[in-house]
Amino acid sequence: MNDINITRTFPINNFVTSFIDGESVKKNMHGEDIAVINPTNEETISQLREADDNEVDLAVASARRAFDKGNWPRMDINDRKDILYSIRDHLRRNSEELAYLECLNTGLPLQSVRIHVARMARNFEFFAEVASNVHGETYTQTAGYLTYVTREPKGVAACIAPWNAPLALASMRVASCIPWGNTCVLKPSEYTPLSMRRMVEIFHEAGLPSGVVNLVNGRGAVTGNALVNHPDIDMIGFTGGTTTGRAIAATAGKNLKPVALELGGKSANIIFDTANLELALDGALAGIFGNNGQQCLAGSRILLQRKIADTFIEKFIARAKKIRIGDPMLATTEIGPLAFRGHMERVLSFVDIAKSDGAEILTGGKRSPAHEKGWFIEPTAVLAKSNEARVCQEEIFGPFATFLIFDTLEEAISIANNSKYGLVNYVWSDNLNTVMRCSRDIRAGTVWANTPMMRELRAAFGGYKESGIGRDGPQASLEFFTELKATIIPIDPVKMHRYGV
Repeated sequence: MNDINITRTFPINNFVTSFIDGESVKKNMHGEDIAVINPTNEETISQLREADDNEVDLAVASARRAFDKGNWPRMDINDRKDILYSIRDHLRRNSEELAYLECLNTGLPLQSVRIHVARMARNFEFFAEVASNVHGETYTQTAGYLTYVTREPKGVAACIAPWNAPLALASMRVASCIPWGNTCVLKPSEYTPLSMRRMVEIFHEAGLPSGVVNLVNGRGAVTGNALVNHPDIDMIGFTGGTTTGRAIAATAGKNLKPVALELGGKSANIIFDTANLELALDGALAGIFGNNGQQCLAGSRILLQRKIADTFIEKFIARAKKIRIGDPMLATTEIGPLAFRGHMERVLSFVDIAKSDGAEILTGGKRSPAHEKGWFIEPTAVLAKSNEARVCQEEIFGPFATFLIFDTLEEAISIANNSKYGLVNYVWSDNLNTVMRCSRDIRAGTVWANTPMMRELRAAFGGYKESGIGRDGPQASLEFFTELKATIIPIDPVKMHRYGV
């Protein structure tokens, strides 16, 4: 798959239903049908049958049985690792099919999907290795007693995945949950169910016991709401928008359920006059136009030091106009269609918002005239008058860059921090002091210096402020998905007062 287009097609079910207790669920006669649309040509390619409260209850009950009575939480770690490695291998063997379904359903370019598919398989390998090295603690400092602390799986998780990178992000939610012995119910976005359904089927083909991972499909207000409110859910992991994350956190708080939330961003991509400008140019283009611009990690606020601003913008616009827009199945395509019509319309609405705030439209700002069908828009860039503009403060989540100009290091840091988000930050400078000052003073969960986005699975990942709660990563996931238990045993005879004697 590395150097060729996807030329083979794979079967698509006419109806996408839930997958519960290791089996495909028959069409629920009470649920709603939701059209699954190919964003490249706007054609309906399948129908999703939405899971209602009763179907969600069946999925949670299956996960509950698998946790309370099944072998998975009690399995020798070597046996559990074998299954997780088998999942990795089966995912790799079916990578072309998964890439095909992801391209077809999301409109993501093939070059992006190939990265996601590789990451999906690696997630299971990585967390299998982490889980096999979990250890407890022993304390003997208190005379006459031995205290040992063990970790146990927490229970049944609700794992809710977004539409912008389904394979990569849903697999991260599941792979960071089940290796410790937990079970889960996965709910993908109703817009992108195809690759998710096949991924869960492959888990079971690889030998995953029934009930460990169940899948339910539907809208957040219906299926998602039933899932996060279910009394037998022990924790909730969500990747998606901040508005939905806030609602989930409120529900979880009411029910005293822990949450891990990876939410939105409006990240600053700061380019100083001490940067390697060609490298920074490549990084800025990748940071906003990669993944069709639909990524929480996007460097959507491009901050330019005044001395290099005009030259940089000129080169950026020239390159943006040459970006290849088209069929995501072709390896040459750099930007495909946005995921669904409503999202395309929302992204385009920010063109008028930018104009009303006094911003200058530098390129793009409309649907691609080269495509009669499909939710394609031109790569867009605007020059804002100030960081207070809505296009600088609101997450647009599309191929829409906003330029801001600054003079000093202190001003750049101030602009970067003037946001309700704090997910990631990019810094481009060959001055070590500049890089270290940004790293120290910018309030973001990840700082990338002189590099586009790179995910180190060994490091914690998450955001400050409204970009999330908690972190993904080996230690953070261990803390979230397990419980600590202290067992205290006397070594010497216990001396105590004998009441009533």
